[in-house]
Amino acid sequence: MATQMFEGRGHAAVYQKYRFEPGEELRRVILSYLKEKRTNPVELVVDVGCGSGQGTRFLAEHFKKVVGTDISEAQIQEAKDAPSLPNVSYLVCPAEQLPFEDASVDLLTSFTAAHWFDTERFMREANRVLRPGGCVAISTYTVDMSPRYGSCSEKLTEVFRESWDQILQYSHGKIKHVVENYQEIFDALPFPDKKRITDIYDNIPMSVAGVVGYMESASSYQVFMKSDPEAAKSLLQGTEKRMLETMGVSSRDTPVEFWVRHVCVLGCK
Repeated sequence: MATQMFEGRGHAAVYQKYRFEPGEELRRVILSYLKEKRTNPVELVVDVGCGSGQGTRFLAEHFKKVVGTDISEAQIQEAKDAPSLPNVSYLVCPAEQLPFEDASVDLLTSFTAAHWFDTERFMREANRVLRPGGCVAISTYTVDMSPRYGSCSEKLTEVFRESWDQILQYSHGKIKHVVENYQEIFDALPFPDKKRITDIYDNIPMSVAGVVGYMESASSYQVFMKSDPEAAKSLLQGTEKRMLETMGVSSRDTPVEFWVRHVCVLGCK
């Protein structure tokens, strides 16, 4: 069964507030792949491990019917509460037990979630629900992140990564899938027609507050909070202060560029 790391309402609310939608380059890669592979229109898209719906809402802009699924009731409630198009719906279920008929889904996606799944069972389920000619797009952003701001970008990234590395010490073992660029997930995908792209870079517009909020939304930070709440809070407060000092600004709403690297596994049944 999938590992459950995002259950609490408080964590789900932080996740909704600070997690970002798929960046423009990742969107381009996925949509270009579908244009290349699909001859028939995509009727039904299922976004697995949708969290609070950031990726699901992007899909709804392009496809007729999109269903977001997640094992966390709190995350699904956040997704339902957010503004979305009328062709989107959400339901609570495990990634390994999708309530869809055999060969009924045209596109199966997962954004920054597949490393939490039981890989073998999820791949069997993906194979079951996808139509012949159906596609999968399974992506994650990696731990390689870099906030940039004018001439102090190098120092700013240094400040961020120093704190980020402390948070990552509390990571669950399944984060190894992300560190290994989804190699195991790619290998497990049961379709001969597949590829893995590891160098997709996106600039996500954020603020200093947004970068710190993203750190707070990480599952590893939530583990840190349970282990040592005072140290965890102090780390984020100190990180924000150091970022502002490095940038020579006083407002936490100051915009920064937040560069992320994505990995994407694509396949066609």
